[in-house]
Amino acid sequence: MKLPPRERATRGKPWKRVAEILLSSLFCALVIWGAIDRISFITRVNQLVQDWEIAGVFAPRAASQDPDILIVAIDEPTLRGFEYRSPVDRKFLSDLLQHVAGHGPRAIGLDISLDQPTETDKDAALRQTLAAARIPIIVSYIPGSATVSPEQHESLEQQAFQDAMVPAKDRGRADLATDQYDTARNIFPGAETDGNYMPGFARALAAAVGVPTPAVEVPIVWHGRPPATATDLNPRPFRQISARDAGLFGDSWFHGKIVLIGSDVTLVDRHRTPYSSIFEGNAGQLPGVVIQAHILSQLLNARQSPVVPWPVDLVIAFFFTVVGAGLGGSNGPQWLRIAVFVWITGLFWAVALALFHFQDVMIGLIAPPMAMAAGFVALDSLTGRAARKQRKFIQEAMARYVSPKLVEQMVDDPERLSLQGERRLMTYLFSDIENFTTMSEKMDSNDLALLLNAYLDGMVDIVLKHDGMVDKFIGDAVFAIFNAPLDLADHAQKGVECMLAMDRFTENFRKEQKERGISLGVTRIGVHTGVAVVGNFGSQARFTYTAQGDAVNTASRLEGINKYFGTRLCVSDATRLLCRDIAFRPIASVILKGKTVALDLWEPLHEDAASPAFLAGYEAAYDRLKAGAQDAEALFTALAAENPHDPCVRLHMERLRHGAKDVKMAMTEK
Repeated sequence: MKLPPRERATRGKPWKRVAEILLSSLFCALVIWGAIDRISFITRVNQLVQDWEIAGVFAPRAASQDPDILIVAIDEPTLRGFEYRSPVDRKFLSDLLQHVAGHGPRAIGLDISLDQPTETDKDAALRQTLAAARIPIIVSYIPGSATVSPEQHESLEQQAFQDAMVPAKDRGRADLATDQYDTARNIFPGAETDGNYMPGFARALAAAVGVPTPAVEVPIVWHGRPPATATDLNPRPFRQISARDAGLFGDSWFHGKIVLIGSDVTLVDRHRTPYSSIFEGNAGQLPGVVIQAHILSQLLNARQSPVVPWPVDLVIAFFFTVVGAGLGGSNGPQWLRIAVFVWITGLFWAVALALFHFQDVMIGLIAPPMAMAAGFVALDSLTGRAARKQRKFIQEAMARYVSPKLVEQMVDDPERLSLQGERRLMTYLFSDIENFTTMSEKMDSNDLALLLNAYLDGMVDIVLKHDGMVDKFIGDAVFAIFNAPLDLADHAQKGVECMLAMDRFTENFRKEQKERGISLGVTRIGVHTGVAVVGNFGSQARFTYTAQGDAVNTASRLEGINKYFGTRLCVSDATRLLCRDIAFRPIASVILKGKTVALDLWEPLHEDAASPAFLAGYEAAYDRLKAGAQDAEALFTALAAENPHDPCVRLHMERLRHGAKDVKMAMTEK
């Protein structure tokens, strides 16, 4: 049989063959090693495999729960005991800190943001507790921006409040070091804040108990889960109790421990971690306080990353490239060479996983098979194989290690898969159908599904037509955001126009259902504009892009306050001031429950609203009531005679009968 030209050239000169294999292998190993570090989708796949190792059954088990750390969680049972969920009740925090401190812990870490005022006496109690503490208390600190726009003056006030609340010596930066996919991977060492270096939260706690740590960003070494017991089949790495029950626990739980207090609530201060590669929801996205516990445990015990140094990975990749080159240059059948390739890869993975599980040494699982495949293809090409067969082999070999779906996503645009969290000014819309739950209990399930789908289809179409983003559905309720993720210059205007369009749609929809014998309640809508944190929550396979913050809560409460007013639409003054060519009338000046500052609330008006004369009379009566004038009641009485069903007139007539002197109201319910 006639040999190919290259084989004839090297026949009888084995040293040339060996040199060819070694040089091509070295080149391929360097390329693959560089690709792992430089090509985004390969880097991501490599990281996902490492995450799978860390989160899976092959991860090393810890001998026990960390004996030095206790987590006191502000969880759902705790929040149900408060009048309002956010911010966390400051008096409760003050009492909790005093109780914990009274049992002799080494230090306390409060991973709760204190950047918003609540009730004055409760804020003062917490400030006094922090100032008078005799043991180290480190508080999670969020530094503000050095420059803010006029629209963001609220941020300056929050920063000033936080600075006054938390003593400078007790601050630790709340930052988590995340990668471009919003996954917490490294320890945040600290950064300059107002010209002074401030360590990260966990490093500040370690320093408070006398453990020096290097100011460098290193990988997080996740504390393994301890073995299951008869009473706990899936124990946590750290002991954790509910803040609600903290008073039931004594010295044995707190004495000599570092106690971390923080939130453990769904969608609040949760972050993607390596565990998200396997577990969905709360099991993969850990609370910030739990991540800080992992970091603190690592710092206290000086644990080093199990990942082998890059020279070791490079040597292993080179070895596998040589093996792949040997397979690629051999004359065996294609199917046999591929079978050997797969067998070697499987054996390597089994050995590497065992090494990690039993010796806590992590070798990269992606680079060696890729290097072997690259060596195979390189030598197969050098020995004269057809280009078509080479491409086919690459596809067949690499498809075993890289998910086609994942590759397609990464190649498409990897940056858009990671929507970084940020503070921004946005407009929020909440809607809800009155008494929908009661009505739905009386309907056939199929009819209910058809009704709700038709309703939500219409609502979604309206949001999209006004350049908004439907964030989520909560039963029949709709939450929409304007000005995220893309900038929308007139987001407040769009939000109110969307509200008015929704109101027209829902009223027509309600009348249509009434003709069919279905008694559908009115839809109430609230809109508010303010600064909140917006970002990506959820797993990489499914994003939940949402906004969180006090402004979002306010918008939700404006929707609910319509029930008290008798109105369908309610808009805050912050939104109204940013709107043009939309008519509004004032409703009242309201202090929401848990707040101290009144909000001026307005009702946007349709073009075919009440007559201009009636609206002018209402505004005149409202202005007289706002000024505390005696004739306000007579003016509202005249308006009631003209239109007895007007909700705002009825509201103030009822208030005047009960002795109201102005337009200010304090809500006693959420």
